[in-house]
Amino acid sequence: MFGLGTQELLVILIIALFLFGGKKLPEIGAGLGKGLRAFKKGLKEIDEEVQKEPAEKKPAEIQETAREKTTAS
Repeated sequence: MFGLGTQELLVILIIALFLFGGKKLPEIGAGLGKGLRAFKKGLKEIDEEVQKEPAEKKPAEIQETAREKTTAS
């Protein structure tokens, strides 16, 4: 995990405990988890859209669209 060992992670957690306190850490963890979940969901949606897009358009339609863009410029 990012080249961090168990001891380094433990030191980081202890420092975070001192900085934020015991009551605030679960809130911070929950917020971080929600943020990561939303980020992964966004990446997955983008990936699905990119994979679906070429299947929707036929090669002739893609070339025609590209020609229209170059002649419009």
